[in-house]
Amino acid sequence: MIEPHAPAPPGAPPPWGVQGQARLPVRPGIGRFLVLVGVFVCAACGLVYELELVALASYLIGDSVTQASVVLSVMVFAMGVGSLAAKRLRPCAAAGFGAVEAALALVGGCSAMALYAVFAWTGAWGGLWADGPRCLLVAFSLTIGLLIGAEVPLLMELIQRIRRQDPGGAVADLFAADYVGALVGGLAFPFLLLPLLGQLTGALLTGTVNAVAGGALVLGLFRKDLTRRARWTLIVANVVVLGLLASAAVLVGDFERAARHALYGADVRVALRTGVQEVVLTGGTRGRPLHLFVDGRLRFSGRDEHRYHEALVHPAMNGPHARVLILGGGDGLAAREVLRRSGVRRIDIVEPDADVVRLVRHDAALSALNQHVYDDPRVHEVTADAFSRLRDARLRGARSTYDVVISDLPDPGITASTKLYSQEFYGLVRRVLAPGGRLVVHAGPLADRHRAFWTVDATIRAAGLFTRPYRVGGRDSGFAAGPGRVGGGAAGSAGDWGFILASPTPGPLRLDSSCPRLRTLTQAALTADARAASRSRFLRPLPPSTLVHPRYTD
Repeated sequence: MIEPHAPAPPGAPPPWGVQGQARLPVRPGIGRFLVLVGVFVCAACGLVYELELVALASYLIGDSVTQASVVLSVMVFAMGVGSLAAKRLRPCAAAGFGAVEAALALVGGCSAMALYAVFAWTGAWGGLWADGPRCLLVAFSLTIGLLIGAEVPLLMELIQRIRRQDPGGAVADLFAADYVGALVGGLAFPFLLLPLLGQLTGALLTGTVNAVAGGALVLGLFRKDLTRRARWTLIVANVVVLGLLASAAVLVGDFERAARHALYGADVRVALRTGVQEVVLTGGTRGRPLHLFVDGRLRFSGRDEHRYHEALVHPAMNGPHARVLILGGGDGLAAREVLRRSGVRRIDIVEPDADVVRLVRHDAALSALNQHVYDDPRVHEVTADAFSRLRDARLRGARSTYDVVISDLPDPGITASTKLYSQEFYGLVRRVLAPGGRLVVHAGPLADRHRAFWTVDATIRAAGLFTRPYRVGGRDSGFAAGPGRVGGGAAGSAGDWGFILASPTPGPLRLDSSCPRLRTLTQAALTADARAASRSRFLRPLPPSTLVHPRYTD
């Protein structure tokens, strides 16, 4: 049983490091409640900073698993270091906590703008700035983690100064408020801040809330524990921080437009944040080529998209092709190539983002490029995730099958796309293929991502399909080159796209480009490129990629 507190002997330090009773303007019970409210708000803000770094780094750098691991591990380590460092601030806990919150509000609130600015204005990811964004990400994770870690011992000191209690009870109360705040912050980020305000404004608002909560707690509740100098220093610091955050919030629109022009050029026509991704459309007027960017990556370029889509679609159309399923391809360009063939009765397009299809339908340049495929009664669009759509078809026991399945999906190295290049996914595709049907998969650039390409091939084979890999050169724009800087960077240097043609039935898969009015694809070049691709196969079989063991890396 814990004995009641006895007066400390003369000259002995107070228990648990407490420096003396706080002089509060309210009753101790109310003061203790206000401290726990402050813990709740600060914990929510801290988790928002954490999630914002993970989300922005995944968007800018790619591979969300790697970026989340870097941010979380560095931040947790820094929190431990910050807790140790805060021990020196316990004698002046109120002033120390106020300074920590002001610094955290400024660093956390401005972190998104700083990362985006480095991404936009430091050029390609090669050369001097190759590791700049990653180093800045680690620096922000480390700094924010240090400041968050310093909060706990200081708050523990403050709550004990209000009313002394056993350490176990104080820690339990403190952590309960902290964890509930983290829950609220973790839910607020994806469901409120991100969709309503975006990453930049959301981070700035979080910093503002953080500064107000920390300043109000110290300057309102513990002001009598502060010296006159400390009180005015904290007032000035919080006013400066709030002023900087407010100024950034006012200028965030101009900043985004300037950064977008630095990234995509001056002819940005459409920039929208859908519920799924960020979509930017440039060019398409005055003779400038049309470009569509999705989450900072070039989805297609009007300069060379015909080369990609002809190679993707027409080899798979050699055989029955009355019913065609296109996974992805909401831009309608793959469907345009399918409709060049006679005998097509139905095309189903499974696109996860309805706003992309809406943009394609209403933008004159995009509609002209895909030759108004959505006006064709044979084309049917479904808004759904490709994996979920195929899985639901299996669960419903749907009997309809497709002669051709075209997988027009992003590069497998992008974490969000990994499940769409898994053995389980291709098993679902096999179920909807008609006997003798064909599947064609965009497998990323062969030259630059050699291992990833052949992992796609091994994964399709593991699902029970027979494959024929091929490639086509002539990429000018780095299209679909996978995670990286806008414009393709190093990934766009190889100038090729890799594809895999597959079927559930054995026998030779004949690559055929026999279709009238093709602009670039020829039978001779296709056959030669297919032979070159086959010669680059790994001598030892590669293991397939599965949902629980993805094997694609940047």
